[in-house]
Amino acid sequence: MSQCAPFGAEGPAGVADALQKVDCLATDATAMSFGRLFGEHGSFQTALTIILTLYVALLAFNLITGRSALRISVLTPRMMTLGLVLTFATSWFAYQSVVWNLATGAPDEIASVLIGSKGSATVLFAQQLDGFFDAITNAASAIPAQTPAVAAATPALASPANILSLGALIMLLGTVGVLVVCRLALAALLIIGPVFIVLALFGGTRGLFEGWLKSVAMFALVPLLTVVMGSGALVAIAPMVAGLDQAGGQIPLRTAVSILVASIIYLSLMLLIFKVAATLTRSWRLGRASASAPATAGAGAMGGGHQERPLNAAPTATAAAIGSDRVRSAVASIEASTSGHRLAAPAVARLAMPAPAPVPALAGPSDARSQMRYLHHRVAGVSNNVSREMLR
Repeated sequence: MSQCAPFGAEGPAGVADALQKVDCLATDATAMSFGRLFGEHGSFQTALTIILTLYVALLAFNLITGRSALRISVLTPRMMTLGLVLTFATSWFAYQSVVWNLATGAPDEIASVLIGSKGSATVLFAQQLDGFFDAITNAASAIPAQTPAVAAATPALASPANILSLGALIMLLGTVGVLVVCRLALAALLIIGPVFIVLALFGGTRGLFEGWLKSVAMFALVPLLTVVMGSGALVAIAPMVAGLDQAGGQIPLRTAVSILVASIIYLSLMLLIFKVAATLTRSWRLGRASASAPATAGAGAMGGGHQERPLNAAPTATAAAIGSDRVRSAVASIEASTSGHRLAAPAVARLAMPAPAPVPALAGPSDARSQMRYLHHRVAGVSNNVSREMLR
């Protein structure tokens, strides 16, 4: 049975009361939904068993066929992923202690440390906002009513009472619209969280888990930023609100307009918090950059060996250049040694000598072997010509 008090017919007593009731109802709804998904009698227990069986079967198939190496560095992350998924998807105690508390409790603790409050910083901020709202509405109701002639000549929104009421409504809407909506959205994401945790097992669906985690982080950061930035904004508005109690029912139009402008700026600040939180979590990656380097290296190794490591590129080029110089010098020395014999021989013999072909530059191991075969045939041809000249 739920121990949360529902909203009454008149609605919540204030922002703090609304936040406490929303948190309590969200916790009960998450626990109930978790039990219906992967609990002891959950509807997706069979589906979870099939998914885990497929994961283990695919892992065994990759090991048997050689697609995956049987190493500790490869198997340890997969076994840890399987264990974490199985723990958070089947145990409500683990899910509540880690995921729920981190998403809802950690930002509140950080905000309490930053503003130096004892207890929940979010509740304290909501209570402070309730005090501001009560002060503005009480001041607006204390303004004496205008005479019918003056009321007919004055526009409806130009009276200080209406301006103050509008400012209080904007301030209350900015806070409730941010905090309560974010709590509801965060609760909805945590309710379906076990499904996305199971999707983290496979590479094809891991992007959905990453998107879910980034959304949870964004809606968890919004209350933190709201409390920190909103507390600073309320400190700036506090002197104007305190001056309403000292006016004694005679509130100038300028003061009422100033509070209205401050309320509009406060609302704009609350809306800006969504963009800030989205920007902070947009570029978050779950170890993809570190995993891409080994994957790229493995792909290069399986590609036929055409890629060389940068450390081996310089020695290979140096060895090829040295081999090319040696071949050129050997051919040049042989040609020089046989030049005297060719000068003494008849013109027909000299014409029979083949012209020295240019030695091609070495570009790699395969070119070196071709160059050695060319050198062998060249030396054999020169030796035959020298033998003919000596016999003559």
